Amino acid sequence: MYKLRDYQQQAVNNVVRFFRKKNEPAVVVLPTGAGKSLVIAELARIANKRVLVLAHVKELVEQNYEKYKSYGQSAGVFSASLCKKDWDQKAIFGSVQSVARAPDDFFNNFSLLIIDECHRVAEEGATQYQEVIRKLQERNPGIFVLGLTATPYRLGLGWIYEYSSTGELKTDKKRFFKNCVFELPLSYMIKNKFLTTPVKIDIPVTCYDFSELADGDRAFTTSEVEEILKGQKRLTPFIIKNIIDITERYDRKGVMIFSASIKHAEEIMTYLPADDSRLVVGDTDMDERDTIVNDFKERKFKYLVNVSVLTTGFDAPHVDVIAILRPTESNSLYQQIVGRGLRLADGKKDCYVLDYTGMGHDIFTPEIADKRPAKDTVPVKVTCPQCSFENDFWGYADDDGHILEHFGRKCRGAQENPQTLEVIPCGFRFRFKICHACGTENDITARACEKCAATLIDADAKLKQARLSKNAHIMTPDRITFEERKDKNSNPYLEIRYYDLDSQYISEAHFFNNPSAIKKFNINFLRSHLRRPELAVDLTNPQDVIRFKSLYRLPSFVIARKQDKFWKITEKIFAEELGTTEKE
Repeated sequence: MYKLRDYQQQAVNNVVRFFRKKNEPAVVVLPTGAGKSLVIAELARIANKRVLVLAHVKELVEQNYEKYKSYGQSAGVFSASLCKKDWDQKAIFGSVQSVARAPDDFFNNFSLLIIDECHRVAEEGATQYQEVIRKLQERNPGIFVLGLTATPYRLGLGWIYEYSSTGELKTDKKRFFKNCVFELPLSYMIKNKFLTTPVKIDIPVTCYDFSELADGDRAFTTSEVEEILKGQKRLTPFIIKNIIDITERYDRKGVMIFSASIKHAEEIMTYLPADDSRLVVGDTDMDERDTIVNDFKERKFKYLVNVSVLTTGFDAPHVDVIAILRPTESNSLYQQIVGRGLRLADGKKDCYVLDYTGMGHDIFTPEIADKRPAKDTVPVKVTCPQCSFENDFWGYADDDGHILEHFGRKCRGAQENPQTLEVIPCGFRFRFKICHACGTENDITARACEKCAATLIDADAKLKQARLSKNAHIMTPDRITFEERKDKNSNPYLEIRYYDLDSQYISEAHFFNNPSAIKKFNINFLRSHLRRPELAVDLTNPQDVIRFKSLYRLPSFVIARKQDKFWKITEKIFAEELGTTEKE
């Protein structure tokens, strides 16, 4: 019988509390090595009725089953790969592939469905997970659904749930999982010695160049990766020699090498010591794979090369070197890979992480839902001026960590009603587009007003219209200047000039002689030009505007239209409003 750690017990308590008030699919997020199987076992033990625990690989099915049995509880396994089709026990541990093909009567009398590695559950469609969920809900209308994962996001989708227990609205899109009821950061596990410390080694040899893949913001194909590796084939022997040198010099015990493809893995094997290395790929016979994995765990050889098959459900605590030779699409996969080396073992002080991809992932970096606006941007924490929630956005910071600029649009803070658990978003917008019909603030890329549905002209359309107009001029500004001037009646005003690379300029004038003029300036200029729009305060004179000029940013385009003999600025378009083509 295992005794739960404090955070594991807290996760169980939060699940119970949530399901007592709400029957919506929920998520628990625990880092690799935090003991998800123990949380699953405790929830299955205390459940009133039958529980089904699903996983996508037999290793996880077996691991969760064994932990549950350690409580002295009887359970069944429904998995063809484990050669068992148990049916009647209170707790059933099954593979989704086998359960999806189970007879209809199998799905009766369940009160709880637990899905391990739940980030694999698609939102909709005829998937095996959705088929199992549908059958369970048809026969058990009140069934609770809980997912557990270390990486609650998917490439191309983003966050798999809507609201976090930390008070953050992860997405305003509909998700199958609604709430994350408990979340534990990896840093907590390392700080409290539940996991070993990952040590990223500065590689003294060159890395592969996968930069053209990273630019696509998408999953890339094996053929694309192989084509790049083909042109960089000469690097592989140097990289493998570097791995061997580090392993031998620092007396490392177990090395996992993550390769990009089968061809790549086979090439890697030619440079490793033949008697001390083995290879596992997706087509490796299951019995042979089990033998290889068991031999590795028993330290019969040192180097285990694999191709996308040992990123989850694999537990070899002695691993103290993770060598990444395959490009990783997101932090999610990167964290899964590094997590293979973070479990504790006797005599193990840390785990070396050797990353030869040059893609810049960081195991401690927060996952940010927004697309990275530029390669040199970094995660920054931005406090909402309305609700004080700390948002993770992309931005720029100086060497002391002070934020210079950020690209956040909307606060992700939210509050949960303690009685009903209803989630109320903050809704504060850092940057916005005002509807011309009703004045509502909309996202800067919105095509229609979220309140009145009026059509909003997007930035690309504005540029296209301006290019077709004989009376419009489009400038790409290179710098901006601010000067206080006086009109013919000696009234002070602010002149703002936008200069292009040829030192030609277009200007605009702003008066501050009444409340309406001040409000107009602060709405039309200040909020859109501030590098940090949450710092906006009403500026009431030209001197104040000039004093804070270092806080302003340039638009990507300025559109001016001919009025009599003069050009009047009618629109300013910033980078985040544009489609990919215009940005490039």
